[in-house]
Amino acid sequence: MSLVFALPKGRILDEAGPLLARAGIFPEADYADESSRRLRFPTNHPGLDVIRVRSFDVATFVAFGAAQIGICGGDVLAEFDYPEVYAPLDLGIGKCRISVAEPRDEAGRTDFTRASCLRVASKYPNLAKKHFAAKGVQAEIVALNGSMELAPGLGLSRVIVDLVQTGSTLKANGLVETDIIAQISSRLVVNRIALKTRPDEIGAWIEAFRKALVA
Repeated sequence: MSLVFALPKGRILDEAGPLLARAGIFPEADYADESSRRLRFPTNHPGLDVIRVRSFDVATFVAFGAAQIGICGGDVLAEFDYPEVYAPLDLGIGKCRISVAEPRDEAGRTDFTRASCLRVASKYPNLAKKHFAAKGVQAEIVALNGSMELAPGLGLSRVIVDLVQTGSTLKANGLVETDIIAQISSRLVVNRIALKTRPDEIGAWIEAFRKALVA
């Protein structure tokens, strides 16, 4: 039975390409073409297939054993915190940060600890709640999957918690970072049960990526 390697769509997929090549994995060419309707791709290894999924879904595919290996952002790992997922290697790609941002004109003017409840727009409800709870603030999460930057200006939330790479989108929408929750990069992840039941195969791929990082 082939191993399944889950890759995230988008920017990390592009950054992962050279790393996959250094690890000796060459999927069929259209795996990197996001206009392709295929989602599963054979590789140059008969016992390894690649699947392309939403970045937020990689950890779930690996945790439930649908994929045995994957590349997953640290933000997703922290949000879901699946005990079934083991992350042996930091791949040093997909670097960004999870930050709190608020309207530029209001930044620094509010003592959040005095507020009975703070409304926060985010696709990271668990991370956001934990962050504000540590500051003694109860956060009411408005779950959004995109266009977070619109929320404060339209009265949907007071602040947002989102991924930030350059900060240009925040700036264009009148927001500024006021707190960094965590620095993020992507990691190689494996299913713990699969690692126990197929240690030679999965261990060999972990070692291949470890060597690829220093190549």
